Amino acid sequence: MSKIITAAIAAAFAKQGDTSEKEAKDIKIILKLFGGPMTVYIYDQDWSDPEKDGYWAFVDLGDPICAECGYVSLSELMALKIPPFGLPLEHDRFYEGETLAEVEARYDKIRQRMYANQ
Repeated sequence: MSKIITAAIAAAFAKQGDTSEKEAKDIKIILKLFGGPMTVYIYDQDWSDPEKDGYWAFVDLGDPICAECGYVSLSELMALKIPPFGLPLEHDRFYEGETLAEVEARYDKIRQRMYANQ
């Protein structure tokens, strides 16, 4: 288990359980990582093999138009070095959590504003 996955975070994943059959409004974001223009909202772990470092997340790589849900490797995310200073992603310890639906709605509003300005 990665250092970033504390006992409390692991317990939150366990409490939420498998989200594959849940609606976005019922899926709580468990962990938020950020660095530079990148933000990662992790909401589920790979239940097929809990020892793996695979997670499901809503990921913004710096372009809100292309932000989407997908499968990520936590070890690969934590190995990233964000330019220009080579800093790693950070755990947002003050993130109070929201649902996946709330994150998606916020990004939809951002996209609408971006398209309106074109």
